[in-house]
Amino acid sequence: LKSNIIVSLIEIFIIGIGLAMDCFAVSLSSSICTPCLTKKDALKIAFFFGIFQGGMPILGWLIGKSFYHSVASIDHWIAFSILAIIGIKMITEAIKDNSEKQNFNIKIFKVLLLLSVATSIDAFVIGMSFAFLQVSILTAAISIGVITFLISVFGLFIGKQFGAIINSKWAEITGGIILIGIGVKTLIQHIYFS
Repeated sequence: LKSNIIVSLIEIFIIGIGLAMDCFAVSLSSSICTPCLTKKDALKIAFFFGIFQGGMPILGWLIGKSFYHSVASIDHWIAFSILAIIGIKMITEAIKDNSEKQNFNIKIFKVLLLLSVATSIDAFVIGMSFAFLQVSILTAAISIGVITFLISVFGLFIGKQFGAIINSKWAEITGGIILIGIGVKTLIQHIYFS
């Protein structure tokens, strides 16, 4: 049986924004702490974040699909749990003192690669939850990647222009709340409308 929980394009867009908040926060703090970031650097950073955020859901979806039939009866609880756990994690990480991250120079390739992977782990797990929902994974992946790219560029620009007066923690907290909200909606939709 296929899950009847449908994820709309608007919800994919909202999930993409939620996932991109990690990248926004990293982009913001990186542009504040890394001197002499050029437009070329900004595009490269945003491209890496977008590619990883867009690619990881596909990998997660492929893995999730292989387990789908054995867990189809509880798919809504799995999707809710994944979204809620990631959302809570994002909020708690944002509240922690992450000042040590400022020592990273994002212009160094190894650092950029590490941050790209670290910020896309949540997208990988979201991709696994997509395996239990009616969602076009390519549409979702492309949307998430493009949204992440644009939000990362915005974060780099804002950090460079207004870094001294902006605190990036609100972005991760907002992203966490968004993902928890989508998870609750998924659970309610299945319980009351299935």
